[in-house]
Amino acid sequence: MSYLIISTSLNPNSKSRLLARETQSLLEKHGKEVQWLDLAETELPPCDGGSCYGHPNVPIVSELIKNAEGILIATPIYNYSCSASAKNLIELTGQNWAGKVVSFLCAAGGPGSYMSIMGLANHLMLDFRSIIVPRFVYAQPKDFVDDAIADDSVRERLDELAQALIRFGTALKD
Repeated sequence: MSYLIISTSLNPNSKSRLLARETQSLLEKHGKEVQWLDLAETELPPCDGGSCYGHPNVPIVSELIKNAEGILIATPIYNYSCSASAKNLIELTGQNWAGKVVSFLCAAGGPGSYMSIMGLANHLMLDFRSIIVPRFVYAQPKDFVDDAIADDSVRERLDELAQALIRFGTALKD
């Protein structure tokens, strides 16, 4: 089973990217094949419903999503929502999300936005019938020191999330 981790932050000092890299390591420790997609390194056009689909990276990214059996979306939380780049990615790749097992890694500025990922989860679930793992990791600035995860409970939650993604994906594959 292959997994895709998508870092949707465009910030070079992204905390959600730190969560994603740590989870990549955990999945690999569980013997899983993991592919990495970083939107800070992969240019995508804004979705305009027309010419954007002709951009050379759109079919490449679409194929990564289509071939993944489990997907983790790492996103910063801005103004009580996921990053605009995360939503743009889904708009560009549409039906490739159909039936995918998806979960989320969120880094936010404080505790007040805990439920903010639900809009994106509902969109994936209702529009594409994605299977949303009912566990996600939400981290705050206090959970990081410099460029590292400082809170062991965050690492534990990341491992629980990785294991849940594996369980869901395996169960649905069988």
